[in-house]
Amino acid sequence: MASDVESLDILVDKYHLLRNEVGKVIIGQDHVVDSLLLSIFTGGHCLLVGVPGLAKTLMVNTLARALGLSFSRIQFTPDLMPSDITGSEILDENRHFRFVKGPVFANILLADEINRTPPKTQSALLEAMQEKSVTVAGHSYPLEAPFFVLATQNPIEQEGTYPLPEAQLDRFMLNIMLDYPSFDEEMDIVRQTTIERDDDVQVVLSADDIVKFQSVIRRLPVPDNVVSYAVALAAATRPTKEGNSVAAKYLSWGAGPRASQYLVMGAKTHAALSGKYSPDREDVDAVADEVLRHRLVRNYYAEAEGISTESVISELKMSVRNV
Repeated sequence: MASDVESLDILVDKYHLLRNEVGKVIIGQDHVVDSLLLSIFTGGHCLLVGVPGLAKTLMVNTLARALGLSFSRIQFTPDLMPSDITGSEILDENRHFRFVKGPVFANILLADEINRTPPKTQSALLEAMQEKSVTVAGHSYPLEAPFFVLATQNPIEQEGTYPLPEAQLDRFMLNIMLDYPSFDEEMDIVRQTTIERDDDVQVVLSADDIVKFQSVIRRLPVPDNVVSYAVALAAATRPTKEGNSVAAKYLSWGAGPRASQYLVMGAKTHAALSGKYSPDREDVDAVADEVLRHRLVRNYYAEAEGISTESVISELKMSVRNV
């Protein structure tokens, strides 16, 4: 049986192989792919925010193929019902109720345009995301490990959308922003997608491998000063904290304890994928924007002055680091 150090070395090799396999299909978006893999090896869920046409669905599907995981996609619409996600009981030919599983029963669930469906249907994912199970008609059905929800959201078009409840937003480990490709990347995209080609994506890891690597990462030792920095950074976002001028000036709501947990777990995974056996403060900083940005609510002053959430997080990091 491989030691944790040997397992981490294997993980780094597999990580680079995964990047190469995804690169056969996805051009550019390196940071997005890195963040998705980080969340998968951490065991967290992701919210992907970007305009249509940036290959979000293709990216997630390609990752699922390279990871050897089952994949399903739900197009969220205003008339979507909770049973369309979880499944429902039907009366079979023998007049017995039988549970028919919904698309949530997959390793990777892509919730496309999650903010287009009402909160009642959005909340159908809450139990699955937190408890890794689904309850229908009083019966609980476990979801197969590993299980990830990768939800997409259009940041521009707001007509006919419903804001995600804070409880559900908090269950997403990362909020990943997708940007347009560079000119050269777009040239490559157009060249490669306007010809006939066969993208042979190889399976690099299995579901069992991912679960094992998740366990190894959880056992990674974390120095007290790194934990202290992560907790202090999350606490610094709360405007009620005495003497915190940054949060009091720009924020009306801050991050809860789950943010501290995700900062530490994200730092562990970032360190492991970078070939390190223990995280440091730089690893916390590397994941801070994506862990915190959807947990902070800017106040009227910040919005009026055009102060972005990322700018606030940058100031908070500086203030905590200098204490």
